[in-house]
Amino acid sequence: MSMSRYLAIAWLPALFACHSANDGKPTAERVVERPRADNDNDDDDKPSATGKQNPLTATTAPATTGPARTMSFDGDKVDGAPAGFTFGRTGQGAQGKWVIRAETSAPSGGNVLAQIDADATDYRFPVAIANEPVLADVRLSVKCKQIAGKVDQGCGLIFRAADPDNYYVTRANALEDNVRLYHVVKGTRRQFAGWDGKVKSGVWHDLRVDAKGDHFDVYFDGQKVIDATDQTFKNAGKIGLWTKADSIIYFDDLTVAPL
Repeated sequence: MSMSRYLAIAWLPALFACHSANDGKPTAERVVERPRADNDNDDDDKPSATGKQNPLTATTAPATTGPARTMSFDGDKVDGAPAGFTFGRTGQGAQGKWVIRAETSAPSGGNVLAQIDADATDYRFPVAIANEPVLADVRLSVKCKQIAGKVDQGCGLIFRAADPDNYYVTRANALEDNVRLYHVVKGTRRQFAGWDGKVKSGVWHDLRVDAKGDHFDVYFDGQKVIDATDQTFKNAGKIGLWTKADSIIYFDDLTVAPL
């Protein structure tokens, strides 16, 4: 037997021993990170996609191409549902309860639209969708006030909505101190842009989005905080309001204009 063949055979037991010793011990390539039991896969705990902590440099906003319409809710009956809206829910849990409330701190008039159902189901997003207008390119804004919530305190705007399971949403969260921009497809929400910064509970905020084609600018309290693109929804859709989980939120002056 040649010396080279002898050495190859002699090394075989050692190689098998090494392989056996590694069986059941994941290498760096085999490590699998298992999801947390409380992970609802809704991206709320992910850092902002942009990583920006400060508002973006102001740019010239696109001009509106038609008159703005503001829904102040002051003509709606207190304790009733607002006229011109359809209500639904993305995810699981209770449907949500949207009612008109008298509120002395309301930015205009004396009424607000409140989502008051505190069901704490985490992947639960009550929505109030306006029956009209139906727009693709839109400037949409609202005044919102986070009142309560232990799981979440998120107030949001939805646009290009086909139904409660398919739409864009931007929201401001007072428990997480951030603003996020998502698309929701067949009930699954995915973040594609965000900003991390202070969002106070118990005070009125101004949230606005300009959607033009595949370009989206989001403003929080007058400062531009998100500049992003996405092509998930291109067609015209409805606009509306959004909350999450046990969020108790007041809304006022929902304003919409075509871009």
